[in-house]
Amino acid sequence: MHAWPASEVPALPGKGRDLQIHDTATQGKITLDPGPVARIYVCGITPYDATHIGHAATYNAFDLVQRVWLDTKRQVHYVQNVTDVDDPLLERALRDGHDWTELAERETALFREDMTALRILPPQQYIGAVEAIPGIVPLVERLRDAGAAYELDGDVYFSVESDPHFGGVSHLDAEAMRLLSAERGGDPDRPGKKNPLDPMLWMAARPGEPSWDGASLGPGRPGWHIECVAIALDHLGMGFDIQGGGSDLAFPHHEMGASHAQVLTGEFPMAKAYVHAGMVALNGEKMSKSKGNLVFVSALRRAGVDPAAIRLALLAHHYREDWEWTDAVLAEAEARLARWRAAVSRPDGLPADALVEEVRAALADDLDAPAALAAVDRWVDAQNAADGDDTTAPGVVSRTVDALLGVAL
Repeated sequence: MHAWPASEVPALPGKGRDLQIHDTATQGKITLDPGPVARIYVCGITPYDATHIGHAATYNAFDLVQRVWLDTKRQVHYVQNVTDVDDPLLERALRDGHDWTELAERETALFREDMTALRILPPQQYIGAVEAIPGIVPLVERLRDAGAAYELDGDVYFSVESDPHFGGVSHLDAEAMRLLSAERGGDPDRPGKKNPLDPMLWMAARPGEPSWDGASLGPGRPGWHIECVAIALDHLGMGFDIQGGGSDLAFPHHEMGASHAQVLTGEFPMAKAYVHAGMVALNGEKMSKSKGNLVFVSALRRAGVDPAAIRLALLAHHYREDWEWTDAVLAEAEARLARWRAAVSRPDGLPADALVEEVRAALADDLDAPAALAAVDRWVDAQNAADGDDTTAPGVVSRTVDALLGVAL
């Protein structure tokens, strides 16, 4: 599977700062020192609907991570998956009378278009669950043969008790885990499981549903968590720098994935930092496909909204913040974009070297994009209030906003 085209990232004078970021596992900020190649895995979409603002906010957050690392003159190895076979996708296809593969391909293509428009830097590997199945099957067999997994009516489950570190990502108690498992794709009430929290690794073939050769596992398809583990281990190895996604992935997805990987390899941790973006609401409720209260990026684009304004609206909120999308949020972003473009369109202006360092410092401090926007606002306000004679300043500001915030002025 192919990703989307990359926009050019301008080089800035000097060198950026190392990233301090909030790690869900340690429940505090840590400073990452990735070495010459930074490694990041961000969980991708299940493509049964178009990209909504909640998706965009998450991928925008991890795009900032890439940009901070690139500014430190590092390379970035970024991997993302697409869960192109899963229950929600099959259910949507059945409901609407579509072929599930065509639905997945269409929505994945639209996601690529939205990411391109928002100038989100693409992953080096963009891997679908279906194409990962040949690598998933041996991992499930290894877990089963090691006694860390067991069969139940043909399905294969992972035993969470096989990982002594289980629970160390989300820090939830057993009751909270059980409730979230039921809400987020698990089956804690299934009779016969050793532990209600045990997640499925391999689902035996069901009538009328797609299945693949599972070797000694029999025909079937993979569970959700093992998909990302197989892709991450194959392309990044253990101990990569960031495992990222929305805050609703901390449990069960990232918790279970970490345990799978740690039992498979005998190494700890799977990732140096587990980083989670907040949820976006509309009319007081979390934006989600199940609620049907979605604002789609593609619909905004069709309505003529500048993608740069959409991106500025996302950047106006700290990535870990839960916030609400409103018409006022978008209007403020559009006004900000107009002010910034007017300021940098002048042939000269006030010196901007200090601004570059302010934006760098803000983003290096747990991706504080609102502080970075405020720094640019101050330069713009001063630029509009005074005459400057630095002919390089508008270009420096434009390149800084482009390179570090992903907004083309």
